[in-house]
Amino acid sequence: MENRKKPNVLFIMSDDHAAHAISCYDSKINETPNLDRIAEGGMRFDNAFCTNSICAPSRAAILTGRYNHLNGVKTLGDEFDSRQQTVQKIMKDDGYQTALIGKWHLGHGGIHDPSGFDYWNIFPNQGDYHDPMMYEMGIEKTIKGYATDIITDLSIDWLDQRDKDSPFMLMLHHKAPHRPWDPDEKHKHMYEDIDIPEPETFNDDYSNRAQAAKEAKMRIDRDLTKRDVKADPPKGLTDAELKSWKYQRYIKDYLRVIASVDDNVGRILDYLDENDLAEDTIIIYTSDQGFFLGDHGWFDKRFMYEESLRMPLMIRYPRVIKPGSVTKDFALNVDFSETFLDYAGIEIPEEMQGRSLRPVLEGNTPDDWQTSMYYRYWEHLSLEHRVGAHYGVRTHDYKLIYYYGEALGSAHASDEPRTPEWELFDLNKDPYEMNNVYDDPAYAEIVKELKTELYRLKEKVQDFE
Repeated sequence: MENRKKPNVLFIMSDDHAAHAISCYDSKINETPNLDRIAEGGMRFDNAFCTNSICAPSRAAILTGRYNHLNGVKTLGDEFDSRQQTVQKIMKDDGYQTALIGKWHLGHGGIHDPSGFDYWNIFPNQGDYHDPMMYEMGIEKTIKGYATDIITDLSIDWLDQRDKDSPFMLMLHHKAPHRPWDPDEKHKHMYEDIDIPEPETFNDDYSNRAQAAKEAKMRIDRDLTKRDVKADPPKGLTDAELKSWKYQRYIKDYLRVIASVDDNVGRILDYLDENDLAEDTIIIYTSDQGFFLGDHGWFDKRFMYEESLRMPLMIRYPRVIKPGSVTKDFALNVDFSETFLDYAGIEIPEEMQGRSLRPVLEGNTPDDWQTSMYYRYWEHLSLEHRVGAHYGVRTHDYKLIYYYGEALGSAHASDEPRTPEWELFDLNKDPYEMNNVYDDPAYAEIVKELKTELYRLKEKVQDFE
């Protein structure tokens, strides 16, 4: 008989899965029926944000409930020190069985290996889509098959073999849909006979924006490689036609690998149903950050712009969360650990910087709930994508971004200085963030208020650099 005193936690995280590529978020480009099952049975967050839109830093923030300047992973060049306090250690000490299967991406070997897990089986770095090598409790093994299927198979095997009398926390981390978007045989011909709609900002020329937008190297037309599009373009295309051709090649593979994620999420949901676990399991689906799907003519992430900043977040727990709920209350990736601990009945450590989402999930949002959030990207002009370091504040109505123009000693960053720049976007009038109104006199008072809030948040999270 299952122990029902504490809920199980199934945390499913994909990599670079933009919310606008999930149908419950009104995606215009694909359908995700199994992911939608989580939202339909629970709550969809429309304002879930990462605090640093890049893989390793976001993962460190989720595990620790702390911002990157404190957990030590500010960039891809920083490895995670697993000796620090993490949610899985706390839950394991409280009697939870814990496992991590799939993408880790926080370093390998010694103090960088996962800790606090009864079982872990991870990809080295990004891992491969096909026949991946994995480290099972530190032992190197190559597993035949497709990564998304393998992660699900291993997760179901672990669930089958666990102690049925104790609660579990399983962190199931998909590699997909991270670049280079290699689909499996089942899905590789999806969308062959249709054109995926191009986003409204596809032909953005980056005018009236900070220089950082112009300098970034993540353009569909210029920066996708042959490895990304997996073919030579037809001859005789105009520049505009070539850009559209590259977009179709990119976005279709991106959606194909998501289709496999959706299928496999369906498998794990069916497993919970068939084994009488669904009622007592908190199921979370998210991604480590958002992603540009041709928005602003880009792929990748890093910027504080909405498509990159926003994370999908759907949470189902039938015992307390109303099915089909939707909230516009803010949720941050530093809030996840506190939420797990709260539902497990475990005291939340003071050093954690987020806040449990439990009251929001149960329809009782506190009067003092956060209405602003702090973001910081540290990889100043890193070699591949050349996005300038920046920090900023987002409220429900506005976003203020400061490109401070230097690396400040961060790893995986360039020492090239840039002239500091500010951007302000009125999110109600300009939801696609095409018009920087920082220098518009009509917004002078808003700028003043947002700068005050930005520096208040900066001090609150103890980011003094």
